[in-house]
Amino acid sequence: MLKLKETITDELNKLFELETEDSSTIEAVFYRGNTLCVSSQIGCPVRCSFCASGMHGLIRNLKFEEIINEYEILPYKGSITNITFAGIGEPLLNWDNVERAFWYFKEKGLKVSFYTTGFPTKNFEKMLNLPHNGITLSLHAVFEEKRKKLIPHSESIEKILSIFEEHLKPLSKRKKKLYSIAYLLISGENDTKEELDKLAEIAKRLGVSISLLKYNEVEGINYKTTT
Repeated sequence: MLKLKETITDELNKLFELETEDSSTIEAVFYRGNTLCVSSQIGCPVRCSFCASGMHGLIRNLKFEEIINEYEILPYKGSITNITFAGIGEPLLNWDNVERAFWYFKEKGLKVSFYTTGFPTKNFEKMLNLPHNGITLSLHAVFEEKRKKLIPHSESIEKILSIFEEHLKPLSKRKKKLYSIAYLLISGENDTKEELDKLAEIAKRLGVSISLLKYNEVEGINYKTTT
């Protein structure tokens, strides 16, 4: 189903370039010695303005068989204990295949987690209710206008956070540790004191942690990392 084209290794990670039967290229990344980050789409329809993956939009969804093959093709998959849907694509926009792959990985005894923009919210609710091992909401902005600039294809912050909060409300502190917010710091875009104070307020209200991420600058995209 997939063919391993190239492995790029540094001291922390192994990046696998995989070729599909229709000659598209996808990526999976092995890191921390036990975690495989898989892709769910070829290209990305969300088209975050800061991200190289969405520059050309969506080519197509990955099939169920292709998603699981990102794991099955690796010669040393015995060392993998965790799968995270944090590669190319928005898992909620290929939900049927991603959900099937989730159950496949769980049946293999693997821990499965997700990174998501929360769009579409009808699938976000389904994701939240899975027996997952972690969900990180990629927020990246706390005000509507700014988030629409950074993440053009999404739903309102208010709607996404409302669904997130409703799910989190009855959970214990221990269970809330499975959830977090990711926030990419982009110079002059989302890093004012007002914005970071608002972010802290949201996280406190939800009872979840924040991962502040350094922006890796992309050639052809006019954003800079916060210094």
